[in-house]
Amino acid sequence: MNQQKTALLRMDNVGIVVEDLKSAIAFFAELGLEVEGEATVEGRWVDRVIGLDGVRSDIVMLRTPDGHGRLELSKFQTPAAVDTQTNLPVNALGIRRIMFAVTDIDDVVGRLTSHGAELIGEIAQYEDVYRLCYLRGPEGIMIALAEELTPRFSSS
Repeated sequence: MNQQKTALLRMDNVGIVVEDLKSAIAFFAELGLEVEGEATVEGRWVDRVIGLDGVRSDIVMLRTPDGHGRLELSKFQTPAAVDTQTNLPVNALGIRRIMFAVTDIDDVVGRLTSHGAELIGEIAQYEDVYRLCYLRGPEGIMIALAEELTPRFSSS
């Protein structure tokens, strides 16, 4: 009997719950993500999937320019979002940040700071390979940026 093993296909998206949806959309749009779709979800099926009762949530799906990465921003109308500890340090347990590859880290940091982002440390260089930094955006969302200085793969 031939049993076929199930396989992971891809990482579909990362979900981020926010209070100010408009501000979060503006921040990630400035970074370069594009709005793919918006919807309000509610009903028993949502309640069953996420284990809460009476869910009504506005969601916005954003995608990276290459079309492979997605963020789902959610604003809960009901039940109200629960504020856990925001602005945790980088070494706190759990998912801490999402990293994005960029072409000009100085420009991106400048544009994101105009949307309220703050550098956590500083822009640092790792050998002759990358320039990297961590930023805290709206509502404490932490992102990392990496500018590749030398190509990883040769074109020959």
